[in-house]
Amino acid sequence: MAWAIGVDLGGTHVMAATVDDRGKISKRFEHELKSHDFDDVVDKISTAVGKAAASLKGKKVEGVGIGSPGNIDERTGTIRWSPNFEWTNVPLGAALKRKLGQRVHILNDARSATLGEYVHGCGKGTQDFALITLGTGIGGGIVTNGKLVLGQGMGAGEVGHHQIRPDNGFVCGCGKIGCFEAQASGTGLMRHALALAPSFPRSTLFLQRKPADWGSKMIVKGAASGDQHAATAWERYLDDLAIGVANIIAFTNPSMIALGGGVGQTDRAMLSIPLKRRVDVLTTMAPKDTKIVSATLGNDAGAVGASVLAFLGGIKALRDARSY
Repeated sequence: MAWAIGVDLGGTHVMAATVDDRGKISKRFEHELKSHDFDDVVDKISTAVGKAAASLKGKKVEGVGIGSPGNIDERTGTIRWSPNFEWTNVPLGAALKRKLGQRVHILNDARSATLGEYVHGCGKGTQDFALITLGTGIGGGIVTNGKLVLGQGMGAGEVGHHQIRPDNGFVCGCGKIGCFEAQASGTGLMRHALALAPSFPRSTLFLQRKPADWGSKMIVKGAASGDQHAATAWERYLDDLAIGVANIIAFTNPSMIALGGGVGQTDRAMLSIPLKRRVDVLTTMAPKDTKIVSATLGNDAGAVGASVLAFLGGIKALRDARSY
């Protein structure tokens, strides 16, 4: 059995996992990130990777892969920019090579999660696949004809930042109006609820928390329990989610779209079934046979995908491989 170390770099934590060549994680080593200071993040990653390597007790490690937020220079592993970390041109690959004494392979975190779900999760066996992660923002990735789409500058797959309501949508963190992320992320769901709040003064949501403290899970739960305010917000959310999903079908016509992130795990009766009905109405030039499912690897998808990258030997091998 072969082993690799897959690292998931998140906004509040770093997790390094020992992953075998079947995509199974044996151990996880997690460290909290108290800041996004570059040197501190490098220290936390190297510590977690060191613990993961030591846990294998002398077994050979095929490589180290990292799923990191941001746009990445595939030759150097430099993070060109990462808005959430407020990083610009930080030499993550070079710094970790000095710390660990070996090269690490770095891929955008959402593309890494897509690779994990495609090779070892719900997308296994498909040829054309897309992942949409519905969390604080929207990340994702696209697989076409069995290959992860990267683009010439490693920027392909940023599905969260195509505009679906440019004239009357919410302002996105990227500065545009009505991005898919602004409308259909977990944050977007809260925005729909807040926008509707004046019309529902007796909403049960007000009895639970102040509007500033509402969360997407609370709104989903309220919609499921019959609160009219939450249910209306959920319907508007599904309308916007359907536009983005239908656009992805028009762009790439995948056989399967997986929904990840916290909202993506919502019960089928509330999410994938009514979403599919809306998407089919909006899908005109492609067959209406794309499956919409919940992703299966959960929070492990990024680390598993990073291990696939490590086993392959980096981005060039990822581009050149006939199959993963």
